[in-house]
Amino acid sequence: MSKVVTSRNDDYSQWYQDLVTKADLADHSAVRGCMVIKPHGYAIWEKMQQALDGMFKETGHVNAYFPLFIPKSFLSKEAKHVDGFAQECAIVTHHRLKTIGDTPETRQVVVDETAKLEEELIVRPTSETIIWNTYRDWIKSHRDLPLLINQWANVVRWEMRTRLFLRTAEFLWQEGHTAHATKQEAIEETERMLEVYARFAEDYMAMPVIKGIKTENERFAGAEETYCIEAMMQDGKALQAGTSHFLGQNFAKAFEVKFANKENKLEYVWATSWGVSTRLMGALIMTHSDDNGLVIPPKLAPVHVVVVPIYKTEEELSKIEVLAKQLASELKTKNIVVRFDHRDTLRPGFKFAEHELRGVPVRLGIGPKDMENGTVEMARRDTLTKEVVSMDGLAERIIATLDDIQSSMYNRALKLRESMTHHVNTWEEFEKALDAGGFVHAHWDGTAETEKKIKDRTKATIRCIPLDSVAEDGKCIMTGAPSSRRVIFARAY
Repeated sequence: MSKVVTSRNDDYSQWYQDLVTKADLADHSAVRGCMVIKPHGYAIWEKMQQALDGMFKETGHVNAYFPLFIPKSFLSKEAKHVDGFAQECAIVTHHRLKTIGDTPETRQVVVDETAKLEEELIVRPTSETIIWNTYRDWIKSHRDLPLLINQWANVVRWEMRTRLFLRTAEFLWQEGHTAHATKQEAIEETERMLEVYARFAEDYMAMPVIKGIKTENERFAGAEETYCIEAMMQDGKALQAGTSHFLGQNFAKAFEVKFANKENKLEYVWATSWGVSTRLMGALIMTHSDDNGLVIPPKLAPVHVVVVPIYKTEEELSKIEVLAKQLASELKTKNIVVRFDHRDTLRPGFKFAEHELRGVPVRLGIGPKDMENGTVEMARRDTLTKEVVSMDGLAERIIATLDDIQSSMYNRALKLRESMTHHVNTWEEFEKALDAGGFVHAHWDGTAETEKKIKDRTKATIRCIPLDSVAEDGKCIMTGAPSSRRVIFARAY
């Protein structure tokens, strides 16, 4: 198989696009800005869903589903919220089509102007408004709290510049929406879900993240505080991988969601929302993959091991297949998926390249001589290394190898991030560090005006104020005004 992916060093953007399409993850659709997630890509997303859904349920959350359409009047009830999403909303104005023209050549489908909706509907960009309108009927007493609900859904944000997985007009996500009796309980929920996201990113995606708080300029529309996890991609750009929002009582007041406390007095509830999306697919690709194709952490791999037979006769193929089935049966108890690639239309070399492109963590090549010697050739996708190993104890060796791949991928990503992390004190150092790529820890005077000036001049944003940051007196890199701690700047996706 010839090289099908552009080198990262030659054109990083094209490398990403090549990998998404050539590795059968997604494709462009007939609708501008929307994507088709192909089976291989969706299988990875399903693994993400399963892991996250289990983590949500472990923390007491349950799943529900709310409407795709939101009455336009709902958005106007929370001023900051509507301002934040007004530019991205898709609007439904009519509910019927009709045909005009008497012949096939002249026939057209047009909007039936007599079927205009009494109130226009917004295709959900996020669900706070429709959910809090519903919660008004569900919450009456302190006994109804906390209300811990998540939904898996699609949303639409009418993006003008799109890129598969990273930014599309329609994308898949989960959104949690919770209601609490006290401010402290809501803040604890916000922080708890941030920890869930960080643990998922690091334990499953093998992607190190920094936990922090967004500045007011970068805060979610309608939130009092936005917590985030920020990841570093191989090209030195940051990617926001998940957010958790403390909404205060803003939506409760907008939709009159009150509860009778233990003293039977009415109070507004306290709220949170939190979400991650198929953007994580883009993060996964750009954190780990290489010029040979996709590299998938074993915990998210749809297929963990592929067995490629090398044979000349049907008898040889049958013997290798028996071994593959035995191995698959043995590893099934550990939730490790083994696939036997018996396709006779491709030579082994082409199969090797294809599975490498698609990111299968472990590949086994087995031929007649291997059967005689009781050995197999085992290749690791993460390091592209090969070794001949004994068939005795092969299942245990594969389990250990998959564990090592998972941890090695995390450590390699962490090492890269550390090598691209800069601490600067002057504007000159700041610009130089940004051009080198990576996270830049620098002092900022705390004003929105300075933050905007830095963004306009450099295209870098404050990714977060790290939760583990320590007090440190310094001077803002732009204004020279006093600063009490560093924040993290980066150019980002």
